[in-house]
Amino acid sequence: MRCHIVPPHMLERIARNADDPALRARARRTLALTTAHATERRLTSPSAPAPSGAAAPNRMIADAGHKEQLPGRTVRAEGAAATGDKTCDQAYDWLGATFGFYETAYGRNSIDGAGLKMISTVHYGERYDNAFWNGEQMVYGDGDGTIFTDFTGPLDVTGHELTHGVTQYTANLDYSGQSGALNESVSDVFGSLIKQWHLGQTADQADWLIGQGLLAPSVHGVALRSMKAPGTAYDDPQLGKDPQPADMSGYVHTYEDNGGVHTNSGIPNRAFYLAAAAIGGHAWEKAGRVWYETLTGGSLPSAVDFAGFAAATVQTATRLYGAGAAETTAVSDAWKGVGVTK
Repeated sequence: MRCHIVPPHMLERIARNADDPALRARARRTLALTTAHATERRLTSPSAPAPSGAAAPNRMIADAGHKEQLPGRTVRAEGAAATGDKTCDQAYDWLGATFGFYETAYGRNSIDGAGLKMISTVHYGERYDNAFWNGEQMVYGDGDGTIFTDFTGPLDVTGHELTHGVTQYTANLDYSGQSGALNESVSDVFGSLIKQWHLGQTADQADWLIGQGLLAPSVHGVALRSMKAPGTAYDDPQLGKDPQPADMSGYVHTYEDNGGVHTNSGIPNRAFYLAAAAIGGHAWEKAGRVWYETLTGGSLPSAVDFAGFAAATVQTATRLYGAGAAETTAVSDAWKGVGVTK
């Protein structure tokens, strides 16, 4: 599985409309690499992880030196001193924050639940405009500096991509159509929750943005996506307008991007936001637990659609909190609110 934080439609827009020929060329190169990564994607069914001892992070940061070979030269191992390279040290810290969230909130020992070594490669490619999980590790580009900044900057980018690994080792959701949009949405959900946990925010304090700070100051936008208000994250001459729908009335039928996985994820994203906002408090504690236990419970079909996932979350909420509980009602109403159920 190779999943990228910047969707193809954004890069395609830059490749066509950017004022600077160099930006257009970089976008085309990023798209070419993205396509190559997708071609290499392995349809895996990961073996059950072996039991491990006490949960503790095991991190490694590698530097690709602006080349496109992985993993690159090791520059920092677990427990080693900071390198002085902000990008390297940020990647190290964000691996730790993601590990800490999953271990503290849900008792999960790393990405696979069994202490998997967490590896990140930084300085990948020449001003590469993306970050991705390749099925084994994180990879970050530096960004072009004009449209995108350093991809190690926002914590939720790291949280999003590493959650693709959690999904890989649990429900292993198919990366196409509605199951693919759910795959992307789950990563947005936990990417946001990791940031909220790190900052100690409640649901009403959170910005519910994915990649806030990743867009350069000259771009007319605030983030890659908004979970609270899908379709409002950006509106820029070089990027176009955020195409995410907020409910099923705007569902996009397309063959591009594996059936619009980065576009239609706005629908389940908003459903989670509605549930978390209605429940209140720290979103990872109740709404997040419902989504986490649904994802990792072992009964979710890999090709599940929105309606199936909605029913599974209501079932999980009922098991955790009771059929008539406010939490269960909030989850059920959230899916109704985006038109997935009636």
